[in-house]
Order: sequence, then C-alpha cells, then structure tokens
Amino acid sequence: MKRRGEKISMLTAYEYSMAKIIDQAGMDVILVGDSASNVVAGNLTTLPITLDQMIFLGKSVMKAVNRALVVVDLPFGTYQGNSKEALASAVRVMKETHADCIKVEGGAEIKESIQRILCAGIPIMGHLGLTPQSINKFGTYTVRAREEVEANKLIEDAHLLEELGCFAVVLEKIPALLTKRVSEGLKIPTIGIGAGMYADGQVLVMHDMLGINNEFSPRFLRRYANLYEVITEAAQSYIRDIKSGLFPSEEEQY
Repeated sequence: MKRRGEKISMLTAYEYSMAKIIDQAGMDVILVGDSASNVVAGNLTTLPITLDQMIFLGKSVMKAVNRALVVVDLPFGTYQGNSKEALASAVRVMKETHADCIKVEGGAEIKESIQRILCAGIPIMGHLGLTPQSINKFGTYTVRAREEVEANKLIEDAHLLEELGCFAVVLEKIPALLTKRVSEGLKIPTIGIGAGMYADGQVLVMHDMLGINNEFSPRFLRRYANLYEVITEAAQSYIRDIKSGLFPSEEEQY
C-alpha cells in the first residue's frame, strides 16, 4: 500500500460487536489497543491494563474479524526490561488471541526484546513519539520531538525498527514535518495519530472518533459521529417509555 501510494486506515476496537462493524466497513487495520485501559476500564493511563486483559480483548475482536489485519498491544511491563519475558508475552498473545501481530512502544531501549520476538516469527509494529506507557517519564501528553535532539533520536529509532524487521511504525503526536522526514526515509509504512498528513496511514481511538467520549478534544481528533448524544437520547427515551407504560406494548409481548 505504501509503495502504490494508498493510505492505510486503522482504528481501535476492543470487543466483538464493534470489531465486526468496522471490519465489515472496510478498515485496513484494527488495533486492540492498551487504550482500553482508558476508554473501557476507566483508568487515567494505559499502565494498569494487564496481559490477561489484553488477551481477553484480543480474542473477542478476532472472533469478529474476517478481513482486517489485527494488531494487539503488549501492555506496560510485559516486554520492556526482559527479552525472555517479552517473547513469552508475545507468544501468549499470538497463541491465545490468534491475532496477526503485536505492537510495542520504544526504540533502541527495547532492541533486545524486539529481536527476540521477531526471531520467533512474530511480526511487530513499532510505536514512537508520544509513547503513553512512558507517561510517568514524560509527565505530560504534549507533542513530542519538537527539539532537535529528540527529533534526531526518533529518526534513528525509526530506522532501527526498520532494520530490525518491524513491518510498520506508529508515530504519535509529533510535528507533521518530522513525520514527513521519517515517512520518506523508511520503506516500511508509518501510521500517524496526531502526527499530521504525511504519514502513510492514520489511526484513532474508536471511542474518540465516534464521539462516545466527549471529554477528549485534542487538535488532531476529528469526530465522525456524536454517539454520546445518540446513546443518551436513546437511553432517556427507553426510560420514559418504561415509566409511562409504553414499553412493552401488546405487539412486544408473547
């Protein structure tokens, strides 16, 4: 797709019903993201979600998908410090979810883990820029790699991921012109989130894109629906019909 100039569409999903809808809609890639920690479990960061929880979500999504490439995030603490543990985590995801590949955050600092996982025949999508699993180090979710030193490190890491054998890399919340430099310098595709128009594809969190979560409004987010209002109105109508005795009607009973 990158070679022929076709942009790649990617969206998160965490359960069977929504995954089935977006797969049938024609999505190229579905990410079972550790963002489930925020939008599903209600945590402030992605850090609390566990490997068992990610596997449960991945299995649910895979039962619905017939055509999209499915990527499952390895959660915080399952791959960063120990390459053997990283491989064990990746193997569990692949064996128990039947997903197509995994995604990890970081560059040179997780090189050994990436090598060990790839040597086992497990495809990896990388993730650079704002890496939410490192939020306690960054201290903020602001744009990354504005300064030359960090930008150069990101470029080096992107090339390293390609050299190691990663098949794609997510670039999160970095300047658009830096995304352009990285994308033009790599043979593998880049997937942007808050990284501008020059990435080879784009990804958003489903709950944000569909307007289910109405409290999150960064500049990069485009809402394609307002399901918060739709669901609220439907729930209120349901309540009113029950209270007034309009539901169920004679036609809706046995």
